[in-house]
Amino acid sequence: MSAHYPEDRLYHLDALWLQRQEGDEALVGINHFAQQSLGEVVFLDLPRVGAAIRQDTPLGTIESHKAVSDMIAPVDGSVLAVNPRLRGEPGLVNSDPYGEGWVLRIRLAAAAETGHLLEAGGYRKHIGLAA
Repeated sequence: MSAHYPEDRLYHLDALWLQRQEGDEALVGINHFAQQSLGEVVFLDLPRVGAAIRQDTPLGTIESHKAVSDMIAPVDGSVLAVNPRLRGEPGLVNSDPYGEGWVLRIRLAAAAETGHLLEAGGYRKHIGLAA
């Protein structure tokens, strides 16, 4: 099951993952549990480059054939890039949620503000899977 929750990511309780990059940058995406629960993703409404995101508040929406759901920001930061491929290929969130399906590149507001996020084992336990 660890392939569905890579160890090099941190997980917000509300469906997003964060992967630290160089310096104060991070990638953000939809985790396996969320994309699997939603089903086929057909549209994402994402913030613009330069927008501020606030921890535990909606940063955009994700739409599937089943539902439209808010994406809740895992940390405070600012948007450096939005994955350009998702506009034409939103299904990348389903087929490769930890790779080509990343959603945002952000600059963290405070470099050490990820302590509230779960490591992979903690997240698997949170959703009822063996750690």
